[in-house]
Amino acid sequence: MAETRTEKHTFFWIGSDRNGGRVKGHTDAPNEAMVKVMLRKQGINPIRVRKQTRLFGIGGKRKKKVKPADIAVLARQLATMLQAGVPLVQSLDIISRGADNPSFAELVAAIRDDVESGITLAEALARHPKHFDDLFVNLVQAGEKSGALEALLDKIATYKEKTEAIKAKVRKALFYPGAVIVVAIIVMGILLYFVVPQFQALFQGFGADLPVFTLLVIGMSEFVQRWWWLMGGATALAIYGFFQARLRSRPFRHLNDRIALKLPVIGDILYKAAVARFARTLSTMFAAGVPLVEAMDSVARASGNIVFEQAILQMRDQVASGQRLQLAMSNTGLFPSMALQMVAIGEESGSLDAMCARVADFYEAEVDNQVDSLSSLLEPMIMAIIGVMVGGLVIAMYLPIFKLGSVV
Repeated sequence: MAETRTEKHTFFWIGSDRNGGRVKGHTDAPNEAMVKVMLRKQGINPIRVRKQTRLFGIGGKRKKKVKPADIAVLARQLATMLQAGVPLVQSLDIISRGADNPSFAELVAAIRDDVESGITLAEALARHPKHFDDLFVNLVQAGEKSGALEALLDKIATYKEKTEAIKAKVRKALFYPGAVIVVAIIVMGILLYFVVPQFQALFQGFGADLPVFTLLVIGMSEFVQRWWWLMGGATALAIYGFFQARLRSRPFRHLNDRIALKLPVIGDILYKAAVARFARTLSTMFAAGVPLVEAMDSVARASGNIVFEQAILQMRDQVASGQRLQLAMSNTGLFPSMALQMVAIGEESGSLDAMCARVADFYEAEVDNQVDSLSSLLEPMIMAIIGVMVGGLVIAMYLPIFKLGSVV
């Protein structure tokens, strides 16, 4: 049977009503001419009509979530086009039409339509708080007011690219230990559930006492066969409970983040990543002309760790009361001496944004190096752990055979 596809045309239009007021909306129709006819029947004089195409049915594009990386791409493309002299609405239209992700295309199209209707870009972005945080909106607003929107978008793009890169490194650092645990559990489960019972049936005809190590493994196998559903359910419930507690309980998040910072190797990576995010966000906000005290709110929310968030809010209060930033940072006991010295130099020389950018570059490079080192260390460790587990089970299963052979 031939594949069928239904094409639905949705048109966005801008027009003027009988009183001369500007109106806008969306209308479904077969073509642009029909939209204009329908609008005139309603007493609306169409000024602009644009088709928005969405495909549904077999083979249609499946919607994907709009990711932070998509927002970074949007900022970079907008900055590049505006610097090249392309008008804002046209830039948004080009980005929307060229997007591979339908959800992202719809988001950009909605922003384009709002800007085309007369509101500012910052106001249009603020209507989508799920994708554009206060930092993004505030910087765009500052750029529009100062007439340097393309320069601010370039800074936003750089900031987003850097922060997404550091997040990816942190996720990579956390992935490897998690992979070791998951692979170990899967291998153990398969061996205990499927392989050990085969040997257990063989041992029943020996008529001799089995070694303690073998009895221990057989006991584990019987437990897994009998209670695998309980173990799986308890694990799923524990994971769900952990994330719910982290989402809903601020004290739990604080405890969790504080423990995470103290973990061997991983804790140091998370710590340096938090310092890098602090410095990068502060540098971007300060370079955009946002007052220091006002910038600290956005910096705190972008820290990614509640321990740092609370410390930064404490610093904000101290700076607001007239204290120097370097001293406020020192009072928290969180920041390394290198960052403190660079901030002090920045305050004295009036180049705080440049010094913070250098701090961010340094700690981002540190995170990059440590993650690569961790990856190199864990790859043979994974093989060693799996080898010990499999080898242990093999020895436990063959001990009775060796014992029987020695008796014979």
